[in-house]
Amino acid sequence: MKKKTVKNQSQQTPVQLTQKLFIALFCLVTLTFLIYFYSNPKPQIYYDYTFRIAGLMLHGHVGQTETPPSWLNEMVPFEGNFYSVFPLGSVLTMIPAALLQKFGFIKENPSAWLASLCAAFISLFYFLLSLRYDIAIEKRILLVVTMMFGTWMWTNLMFMGAWQLALGFAVLGETAALYFTIVKHKPFWAGFFFALAFGNRTEIILTAPIFFYLLVRDEINSPKEIPKSWKTLAQFCVVPFVLGVSTLAYNYARFHSPFDFGYARIPGVLNEPWYRHGIFSIYSIPLNVHEMLFRMWKPLDKFPYLVPSGFGGSILWSSPFLILLFRRGAKEKALKYSAWTAITLLTFLLWCHGNPGGWQFSYRYAIVLLPWVFIILLENGKEKITLNEGVLFCISIIINAYATWLFFWTDYVKP
Repeated sequence: MKKKTVKNQSQQTPVQLTQKLFIALFCLVTLTFLIYFYSNPKPQIYYDYTFRIAGLMLHGHVGQTETPPSWLNEMVPFEGNFYSVFPLGSVLTMIPAALLQKFGFIKENPSAWLASLCAAFISLFYFLLSLRYDIAIEKRILLVVTMMFGTWMWTNLMFMGAWQLALGFAVLGETAALYFTIVKHKPFWAGFFFALAFGNRTEIILTAPIFFYLLVRDEINSPKEIPKSWKTLAQFCVVPFVLGVSTLAYNYARFHSPFDFGYARIPGVLNEPWYRHGIFSIYSIPLNVHEMLFRMWKPLDKFPYLVPSGFGGSILWSSPFLILLFRRGAKEKALKYSAWTAITLLTFLLWCHGNPGGWQFSYRYAIVLLPWVFIILLENGKEKITLNEGVLFCISIIINAYATWLFFWTDYVKP
């Protein structure tokens, strides 16, 4: 009887999507799309690494022979061709857009549409994830709005370059994978979206064991269910395994090595001071810790008096609601601890990267932590909005709306 109780606790019955919830969801997704779409009047469609290679792949090529424009400085020259250093998953994600271009429906990289659709679907899966919990509809909506407009993802995704789109698709993959893992137990679809996530941001593969655990934690409590757990894991691994093997083949086709992603081949990159110990190194941790947690905005002697640095910044400053992560309690401790484990693993690897990520608002690499942040907020929160939550959520939204305005509608933030 004890084992059965544990199983029921980890497979809570989701709240039904009533007409009222459906209307709220529809409005939330639609408004997210529209606000993101009109956030940046000057989308950076010209940073089209993945879109460019996706188009070439439709013609059987993995690189281009002509010299790319000067601003595409991460195109790697090798044996007479130029290759993108983005992983195969990022390129495959852009195949639908490349097909639209091939058949004449579009002429250039539809980055504004892609970023806005990505944001809309992220908000959709955040809302669906919240159905696992019996909370007030007002809190459900405010939590999703805060994740979409009260974090550094908003500004960064709307730069709309290949780097930002890859991060957006990674978050979409993580969020959907979590939904099909802990709300709707669909191992194949969880694996499909997990592949979308790590295909765009390779470091997410570190969280695979956490997904394994969340998928089979009920079965492993009973010896009779062990065969079922292997079947579950096999379903989850189908698409990630195919993508992983394909990525190794893609790397070999470009650089004659399955494990060479090409990043170290970018002309001059290893001569940059932050890569003197390699692309990843523990020597990079102090710099990244400072940029992610402690760098404040720059003061000015005139309006607007305070602006982001543009090359990093504290996520606690840009999203003060993150202090709510440290509240005690959880509806299901194993899930909360799993989310913290994922955040720890991903953060450690991000801190080991040579630099904080170039031109950005706050610490853009940490966007991949947000789906796990959402889980923790659902786990340790109350049924209704508390005063502290309301204040911190609203402040976070105001800060990020202000940052989005500064970056895209003014000249106050400069390199």
